[in-house]
Amino acid sequence: MFAEFFAGIGLMRIGLEREGWQIVFANDIDPQKEVMYRANFPDADQHFLLGDIHLIDPSKVPNVTLATASFPCNDLSLAGRREGLRGRNSSAFWGFVNVLRGMRERRPPLILVENVTGFLTSHGGRDFEDAMLALNKLGYGVDAFIVDASSFLPQSRQRLFVVGVEVKQAKTQMIAERFYQSSVRPPLLADFIFTHPNIKWNLRQLPATPLGNCQLGDILEDIHPESALWWSGERAEYLLNQMSTRHREIAEKMISRGEWSFGTVFRRIRKGKSMAELRTDGLAGCLRTPRGGSGRQILFKAGYGTYHVRLLTPHECARLMGADEFKITVPMNQAYFGFGDAVCVPVIQWIARNYLNVLSHQLEKGSDGRESPDTMGLAAYGSGGSR
Repeated sequence: MFAEFFAGIGLMRIGLEREGWQIVFANDIDPQKEVMYRANFPDADQHFLLGDIHLIDPSKVPNVTLATASFPCNDLSLAGRREGLRGRNSSAFWGFVNVLRGMRERRPPLILVENVTGFLTSHGGRDFEDAMLALNKLGYGVDAFIVDASSFLPQSRQRLFVVGVEVKQAKTQMIAERFYQSSVRPPLLADFIFTHPNIKWNLRQLPATPLGNCQLGDILEDIHPESALWWSGERAEYLLNQMSTRHREIAEKMISRGEWSFGTVFRRIRKGKSMAELRTDGLAGCLRTPRGGSGRQILFKAGYGTYHVRLLTPHECARLMGADEFKITVPMNQAYFGFGDAVCVPVIQWIARNYLNVLSHQLEKGSDGRESPDTMGLAAYGSGGSR
């Protein structure tokens, strides 16, 4: 069983449920996301709590094996103001810590934290260090890894994940002879782990993520050419004229081909000027919340001497998040916000299958996740504090 904090529209739940987990508690502060959640989960009345995490009474959180926290990235993202864990939104992480602290002996033995990779570098790494040490003080050994949604779906979406495992004080601290750098622990993360022995790490070898073979065209809806969703010729031409010389040349080549090809466009401010940046590698850019309108991703379809332009539809956004069957009953912008703040379902499935389920099985057998590296693929590193 698990509790989902910062539940949003429920994609963390979908990913975990597909791998055998059962939800018993969910919380989010956004009533618009709650609307989307309730439209897809008829049992929401039994477990969904709308409200500020800082105001949650820990005694009201049921006993669970796992607690998840996909807390707000606004102050950690490069697109934000980089105020870090002291920022108005991302400081909600400390609300999660306070709930865990308040649960005392009922604290879940496993936690899963998710955020943008900027979490690792915020304030020169101090925010991430402070967060990991806070989890250590609660009794968790921590592991960190980065997974890109492009391994599973045609969306470029790197996210940093932290798994915390409750470590018993009686266990002897082990020092790893080497760190298992891999595709999910790139050099920047590996360097952070090596240079922070004050943190109690609990590292697990993980398999390589799949090689993504899905293309943007595979998830697009078949929108009739006369649909009002397609932009007018004048508006489409304006977008084309906003491209740099290099991107305009790429667009013209797409237009000249004797087949349809697809790209995505974000508008960005460059040197005080609005520019249209075209991506044509078969991946959509990272879905984002459309604050100020800049986060809405634009589809560019070209070929046979012509081109067409429209926004990605909410259903296409759902497919890019691995939630193909998600019911969308809200206006377009509300749906964009919901999916832009969500987690990618197959990424969560991969983490559950290769990490959380293994640890849960160990717990059921009476293990605390700290078996030897030779038998369990775990390495503990650092001296950190204990509960």
